[in-house]
Amino acid sequence: MAVESSQITGLVLAGGRGSRMGGVDKGLQLLAGRPLIAHVLERLRPQVGALLINANRHHEIYAAYGHPVVADADASLAGPCAGTFAGPLAGICAGLQQTRSDWLLSVPCDAPRLPTDLAARLAAALAGGAAELAVPVTADGRIQPVFCLLHRSLRDSLAAYLAGGDRQVERWLLTQKHRLVPFEQAADADAFFNANSLAELRELERHA
Repeated sequence: MAVESSQITGLVLAGGRGSRMGGVDKGLQLLAGRPLIAHVLERLRPQVGALLINANRHHEIYAAYGHPVVADADASLAGPCAGTFAGPLAGICAGLQQTRSDWLLSVPCDAPRLPTDLAARLAAALAGGAAELAVPVTADGRIQPVFCLLHRSLRDSLAAYLAGGDRQVERWLLTQKHRLVPFEQAADADAFFNANSLAELRELERHA
């Protein structure tokens, strides 16, 4: 059965510490005069039926974009997934608990060039199969683990994994029924570029 865009909730992961940027909130750093989160939401919005933002600070600023904001360890959720600032898996876990859709598509807040057909290509890879998760692989063989489409039935598995103290995104993904989806064009490599440091943010600015 095909996965329709209306069945997918997009989740923007903006809950990190921004350690390699000096502790700033990465999603709110400016690129071409606009916060990174605005660029990511603009690319993701047409691909999904609903949106969530994972953030652990500046909730009011993120909420102004008009989408629900969920923290890593939100007491309103059924069984918090992990402590605050516990890494991207904690944000994905919170998103899985919050979503009302069958599928969740996670993307980081610092990848403003993310593919405009990311949801469609990952969903196509899951059609008619038994896999519950799809993740891109670029031409250099690198898995892009935080750009993943996953079924909400995985929330218990992920919560248990986090409760065991592990935080490795790729390690958990590869233990699930998954599909690795080739993104092999030159443009794809650029699309997954994310700004982890101020130098990388400046590089994005030069090409904006």
